[in-house]
Amino acid sequence: METVAGDFNDVKFTHAGVTSRFFRRDGKFFVNTDGPDGKPGDFEIKYTFGVAPLQQYLVEFPGGRVQALGIAWDARPKAEGGQRWFHLYPDRVLKAGNPLHWTGIDQNWNFQCADCHSTNLRKNFDAKMETFKTTWSEINVGCEACHGPASNHIAWAKKEGGWPTEVADKGLVAVLDERQGVTWTIDAAKGSATRSKPRQSQREIDVCARCHARRAQFSDEHHAGRRLHDAFRPALLEPRLYHADGQQQDEVYKYGSFLQSRMYVHGVTCSDCHEPHTQKLRAAGNAVCVQCHLRAQYATASHHHHQPDSEGAACAACHMPTTTYMVVDPRHDHSMRIPRPDRTTTLGTPNACNGCHTDKSAQWAADQLKEWYPDGKSGLQTFAEAFHAAERGAPGARSALLRVVEDRAQPALVRASALARLGPYLNPGALGFVVDALSDTDANVRLAAVSVLAAADVDTRLRYLPRMLEDPARIVRMDAARALAGEPELRLPVEAARKFSAALDEYVSAQHFNADRPEAQSNLGGLYLVRGELDKGQAAFRKALAIDPTFVQAAVNLADSFRVQGRDAEAEAALRKALEANPDSAVLHHTLGLALVRQKRVPEAISELGTAVKLAPDDPRLRYVYAIALHDTGQREQARKTLEENVARHPYDRQSLAALAIYEREAGELDRARGRVRLLQELEPEDQGLAQFAAELERAEHQSKP
Repeated sequence: METVAGDFNDVKFTHAGVTSRFFRRDGKFFVNTDGPDGKPGDFEIKYTFGVAPLQQYLVEFPGGRVQALGIAWDARPKAEGGQRWFHLYPDRVLKAGNPLHWTGIDQNWNFQCADCHSTNLRKNFDAKMETFKTTWSEINVGCEACHGPASNHIAWAKKEGGWPTEVADKGLVAVLDERQGVTWTIDAAKGSATRSKPRQSQREIDVCARCHARRAQFSDEHHAGRRLHDAFRPALLEPRLYHADGQQQDEVYKYGSFLQSRMYVHGVTCSDCHEPHTQKLRAAGNAVCVQCHLRAQYATASHHHHQPDSEGAACAACHMPTTTYMVVDPRHDHSMRIPRPDRTTTLGTPNACNGCHTDKSAQWAADQLKEWYPDGKSGLQTFAEAFHAAERGAPGARSALLRVVEDRAQPALVRASALARLGPYLNPGALGFVVDALSDTDANVRLAAVSVLAAADVDTRLRYLPRMLEDPARIVRMDAARALAGEPELRLPVEAARKFSAALDEYVSAQHFNADRPEAQSNLGGLYLVRGELDKGQAAFRKALAIDPTFVQAAVNLADSFRVQGRDAEAEAALRKALEANPDSAVLHHTLGLALVRQKRVPEAISELGTAVKLAPDDPRLRYVYAIALHDTGQREQARKTLEENVARHPYDRQSLAALAIYEREAGELDRARGRVRLLQELEPEDQGLAQFAAELERAEHQSKP
């Protein structure tokens, strides 16, 4: 009872038409709320989860499943708006069957939460029985979570067994000693400190990253001190997770932000600022910053231009602005950047200034900074324009990304994120940069390079990826093997084939570890398909849909496998069944439209393709395909109008520009067609086909003149 913060004194809370009641019975804690069948029921709270600023509650279900209730307790003081029940998804109506409903797979503690909030956790999902037998040493984060198994440490402490051999590291498996013997000396001229010796290890940061990173887990056969990439796939600076300039957008925790910071580059570790055992800062407020930044230079109004001791004078207010997640939890952005309101005006990224000065414009903030710092300070994060251009497909995107990739002053995570964006822009000129990245010392960079080459032609994959089958990092080996599966594997030499088999086994094992998830089943299905095992692939896709009927990609993959076999009627049936669970899925309507086209049921197909565009109006691919279908059925004006709408929304959509140029040439509108081609040539200057098209238009123009 001492661990329960919430009010269970017969309190009611209503959200989206569902009234939940929190109460006690026989000394136990209960909630009456909508269950997995959508009907109200009494559910016993078995565990608390978290302390501040919120606390969640866990309920046990058959099969060893533990689910996190979607209603949480706001543990903040009442004066701060706390001491209340609130819903973690206040703007959504979540009914039973939705993955985000508290009984759904995305609120499953065994998969989503347990590994970071427990010690020595083993998920132990039995795929045949569809049950969990999850075990742990401690239900919270204990010493071994960060230092690894403690048996040798205990022997050292008790001076038992072979303890003399453990004296150097005290028997600890993960010795987090990166700061041992290190001093920071402030250069009075620069106002910032320099580390007495370079950081030689990533060990401490990787231990923290196991839980303080946005990442996917594919093994629990690990402990602190082992390679991060042997059990986890850290997210890069991806769209929708991060803004184009690297600021946190979705909930990304700390790792990806910190690794793009100047602090990280200069050797700072997590525990330089945080005391890991108390979970507090090593000094309060600005004091933690002036450990390394000269107080007389930085903690002054001449630097921060705010009243001393005001909120605006706090270092973190400008350099580590917060974003609130889980409704009540503001988290600091650890990229520790210089505010750039000028980028708000050009790229639409947020800035710390307007986070406080909400009544002012970004241009006002940019002008203020220009007045204070006329020479300007761009900060370390100089990649924003390149990432923004890549995400829009703008002219110069490829060359801008390549400049980031080859800039060794940029943190490795930034270069990896630039590499990952190169996929759509890969050409012979860019290939060399990607191949060079395969030899990078950073696993994130090598992994990104593998991901780009995975989409290349078979000969390119065979030329460059086999050596990655023996990479030190398991995730790199796995992804290289997956990229070589199918046709490439049949052409591997004997020794490479042996390494391929071992690495592919690691990939398959990773999917089996997550067999409770539709993504893993769909991954297995895709692997089976490229290896010609259609029946096994289709079974895996069906399994994914059985786990989560809303997992659209599995339905699309299943339908595509039927298409390969010429079984379009079965593809249609699979898509229609998926639409029952996902009636508003644009992708499903689009894929169904293509299946109907193949069956020559053109009016129905056009209707489905049009529905897809209405449901996802900002998807350029769906609108382009719809336009082509309209044109091919004689609706040429409507087709051109649809393409023009696409270009208005996405000015650099190459397919739409090319189609418009062709249609305008057919209509004799040669000037308009030439304008499209000129833009396409700016986007793809090395494309010889565009040069030929431009020449054809010039000849047509001359021939049309009297």
